[in-house]
Amino acid sequence: MVPNMWVPLEMNLGPLAPHHLSEIIAGIVLILIVTFVFAKKVVPSFETMYAERSEAIQGGMERAERAQAEAEAARQQYTSQLSQARDEAAQIREEAKSQGAQILAEMRDQATKESARILETARTQIAAERSQAMHQLTSEVGGLATTLAGRIVGESLEDDQRVRATVDRFLADLESQPARTGGQQA
Repeated sequence: MVPNMWVPLEMNLGPLAPHHLSEIIAGIVLILIVTFVFAKKVVPSFETMYAERSEAIQGGMERAERAQAEAEAARQQYTSQLSQARDEAAQIREEAKSQGAQILAEMRDQATKESARILETARTQIAAERSQAMHQLTSEVGGLATTLAGRIVGESLEDDQRVRATVDRFLADLESQPARTGGQQA
């Protein structure tokens, strides 16, 4: 067995292996210059670009959050307005129903009054026509009775004032007697 000892490994770099020490020094100097230029020029522009993009992304997220909050507020306001509109519409419907019922009641009352007025006018007119018909009927019945009595007696009784008074009294007595059942008068 071989003891564990550290032995540097030799590497064969081939054509990349530096032949002179100046090549190694020039390589190190060039690496430092490139590193310095990158540190002073490229890295700050990358950092600036990164900061701008971070700011843009952060600002976009904040704007999106603000827009979302505004949209939520607008939605709540819309919901509130919609609820108020529904309540107002329900109230208007109820008012319309009550006004309709009131108008209907007023129209019924007015129709009842009008029908009562028409009935009263008709009753008055019927009573007047009845009175006129009774008066006319009385005159005609009196004339017929007088003519009939004159034919029975054989003399004319139309000129006699007393005969007319007797006929009128007889008709008045007929009117004052109560009517019998069955539509016959005494």
